[in-house]
Amino acid sequence: MPISYFLAISAIMFVVGILGVVLRRNALVMFMSLELMFNAANLIFVTYANYYQVLSGQIFVFFIMAVAAAEVAVGLALMVAIFRNKHSIDIDQMNSLKG
Repeated sequence: MPISYFLAISAIMFVVGILGVVLRRNALVMFMSLELMFNAANLIFVTYANYYQVLSGQIFVFFIMAVAAAEVAVGLALMVAIFRNKHSIDIDQMNSLKG
């Protein structure tokens, strides 16, 4: 398959992620959109690593996956804590960190 197919899919995934962050006001949807953007970047790194036959792109993907896993753990814990206090995870209602 040509490399342009993978780049096009990655660009579409990244644009959908950006639209999800910009247009949606739900924290969970924004969080999933950020993960979609990370996966789009991972797809580009793996594509170029495979195309140029170097391992550095694939090694970088493992670091991105580790950061994404840490983000999931911290982000979901924050969302649960905010939901317990505010009874909503709507971004517009989270204008302060006061309890």
